[in-house]
Amino acid sequence: MEKRLDVIDFFLKILSAESVTPDDGGLLSYIENYLSDFEATWINEGGVKNIFLTKKFGEGKHLCFAGHVDVVPAGEGWDTNPFIPMIKDGFIYARGTQDMKSGVAAFVQAVRDMDDDFSGRLSLLLTSDEEGDGTYGTQIVLKHLKEKKLLPDYCIIAEPTCETTMGDAIKIGRRGSINGFLTLKGKQGHAAYPEKAINPIHNISSILPLIAGHDLDDGDSNFAPSKLVITDIRAGMEVTNVTPNALKMMFNVRNSTKTSKESLRRFIEDKFKGLEYDLELQQGSYPFITNRESFIVNRLKEAILEETGVQTKLSTAGGTSDGRHIAPYGIEVVEFGVINDRIHGLNERTSIAEVENLYNIFATIVKRF
Repeated sequence: MEKRLDVIDFFLKILSAESVTPDDGGLLSYIENYLSDFEATWINEGGVKNIFLTKKFGEGKHLCFAGHVDVVPAGEGWDTNPFIPMIKDGFIYARGTQDMKSGVAAFVQAVRDMDDDFSGRLSLLLTSDEEGDGTYGTQIVLKHLKEKKLLPDYCIIAEPTCETTMGDAIKIGRRGSINGFLTLKGKQGHAAYPEKAINPIHNISSILPLIAGHDLDDGDSNFAPSKLVITDIRAGMEVTNVTPNALKMMFNVRNSTKTSKESLRRFIEDKFKGLEYDLELQQGSYPFITNRESFIVNRLKEAILEETGVQTKLSTAGGTSDGRHIAPYGIEVVEFGVINDRIHGLNERTSIAEVENLYNIFATIVKRF
């Protein structure tokens, strides 16, 4: 019980830091001192602080815990001060409780409490630039680790992954994200003389049913179908007697490994055949997947079952994470953390029991790795 109390005390401490991205709020230095027997390397660039903490125990595999200490702005309308944690009815309220200071607290404390009989190398990768652009965060650290031949074999990211019950979901991958910007050209004219104009609104009206919400692939056992989601359409000058010269449409596709930027472009070209348009596609992140039978997935499942009694499911749902930067290096990456139901929202909270569960799960993995 002593260690469980320690993890909550540590959790409350880091929640009190106003670490709004990309400011680390002094937390990375605090964690460096908290894990004083680990070798610390700072990789700072573009006004962002990152730290890599590592300790070699033996010649075995390298396990890394990864996470971020930055949080999104709190916003207005909280019942309490979002940077003064409040405990009520077994819950802790503060910005970052779910995303993801609970995860950071759990793995930092688990590593601090461990015995020295770990068989390989243990490390922590911490950034203050995950909620922002992410340009100078985890991916900068990974480039450094590759140069130093310190890339881990396995990585656990402590993002909040559970859905309704603690332990019910592990992320073994994530979908990619493709943003689309299409400008459909027309010819401005008087609404009374439509034959003298080219109205892009009329031209797209028959196309929209073919693309809006369309599944670009059938998905598979790991991924849901890649769906084209239209997020914005605008045209005209907000008058009734002038047809527009152009229409602009924005869309997003959370893509599986079955859909690429190139196949999406071919789909758009087919549907807009014969029309004049400009198209820009931006791949914000790429899909990745860790084998369901991999060592780290099985170890995590076993630890969750032992601590919570829950048979966890393997998921790739949700948005992006820093796993998109880690997986391309050949690192087997999984994500696991507390229930995700209030991230980025007002009165964000997590329960004391969940944080204790998470600490115990990570401590078990470290002990039996």
